[in-house]
Amino acid sequence: MAKKIFIFGIGLVVLVGILFFALGSDRVSSFETVSNYDGEMTIYKSGSCGCCNVYSNYFEDRGNPNVDVINSENLNLLKEEYGVPSELESCHTTIIGDYFVEGHIPLEAVEKLLSERPDIAGIAMPGMPSGSPGMPGGKNGDFVIYAVNHDGTYEEFMRI
Repeated sequence: MAKKIFIFGIGLVVLVGILFFALGSDRVSSFETVSNYDGEMTIYKSGSCGCCNVYSNYFEDRGNPNVDVINSENLNLLKEEYGVPSELESCHTTIIGDYFVEGHIPLEAVEKLLSERPDIAGIAMPGMPSGSPGMPGGKNGDFVIYAVNHDGTYEEFMRI
């Protein structure tokens, strides 16, 4: 019995060691373009919105820790300046270079945006879909992300 406990203990130590080195102190991201982006990135959000805080943490932890987070109680002027259509608005807006990223958009879509660099104003996922980054609950179907053209028209960018 003691031998089994000893072997189990050694196995546990090895597993913890592997996890430490795999996940360790260095941030590991599968979103290389996002994590290596060295331009300006700013998340504008309401200071009183809990889901915006969770999304900001998600972006910093899994995407890029160099994003600035600015609390603002009135995001309407920013959304208007960048051309976010009112029907696609959400609770926070991220500015990455010349693009806007509106709402609780998964990093897969941000990665695609920065990798492909399409000639658009930005991407948006309206509302606050359940299960999206920063939002509680389970995912209820596809997340539909829209590409917003410079003239304000929009079309589907991708589904996740």
